[in-house]
Amino acid sequence: MRRVPSVDALIPALYLRGISTGDFAEALEAILGPNASGLSATNIVRLKEGWKADYEAWAARDLSGKRYVYWWADGIYFNVRLDPERPCMLVIMGTLEDGTKELVAVWDGIRESTESWREVLRDLKARGLAEAPMLAVGDGALGFWAALAEECPGVRVQRCWVHKTANVLDKLPKSVQPYAKKLIHEMYLSPTKEKALAAYVRFLSEYEAKYPKATDCLRKDEDVLFTFYDFPAEHWRHIRTTNPIESAFATVCHRHRQTKSRGSRLATLTMVFKLALEAERHWRKLNGSQILADVIRGVRFVDGVMKKAA
Repeated sequence: MRRVPSVDALIPALYLRGISTGDFAEALEAILGPNASGLSATNIVRLKEGWKADYEAWAARDLSGKRYVYWWADGIYFNVRLDPERPCMLVIMGTLEDGTKELVAVWDGIRESTESWREVLRDLKARGLAEAPMLAVGDGALGFWAALAEECPGVRVQRCWVHKTANVLDKLPKSVQPYAKKLIHEMYLSPTKEKALAAYVRFLSEYEAKYPKATDCLRKDEDVLFTFYDFPAEHWRHIRTTNPIESAFATVCHRHRQTKSRGSRLATLTMVFKLALEAERHWRKLNGSQILADVIRGVRFVDGVMKKAA
């Protein structure tokens, strides 16, 4: 931030670090130099009010010209000092036809419930989003999936392998976890679905008798763990996990963990939005973005390779 000073990035970051409004001028002057001396507590309050208006305008923007190919969905929890419940920010990131990644939704939800996610999806459609994505990626704990099936039927589903790996290993003793993790990696890093399923079957046969909870955890999502093999291999690293959205919000979550809480739900939502929008400017395009047009057209891919018409 010293190299590329940006008040739009600095003030939300300092806010999430726990800096009070009255201390902003001193903190900013230490970073930006004497030119920041005019940023009084009153001016900071005005800026924050402006950001609330920015969020409201962004959350009401027209989406009629948007066409997303992939979505990543996640729910991020925060502590709020003036609210007895931990708000859950429901977040969707999407890939446009040219491979550009952008924020689709940042919503203040009541936990990761189906009803909250249903409101998000209905709002997107009400603002003109006519086409659902070809694939949605997320972890297994989201009410997002039930809402997606209701509001956007036909969207393919991919469960996050990072979350699935952690959930399965958590149900195994530490002594067997290294080899079990190796088998899980074979499932989603194999070049073909056939080899991935062979590792899947081997895992079940080796651990089912002694550790049924681990195998049940893996088995219950079998139909949505290997979907990525039906999409271009160039996109696999992006769509096997929720890493694109997890990494984008890692800094926000880390900053929030360093502080005890934020003042209000709206203040938290506004700051998360501003930091995410700042980060969006640095998101990389999807690898193999030129193939996205084929995905939209419904071209068939087998083991990541396009199948030519007979």
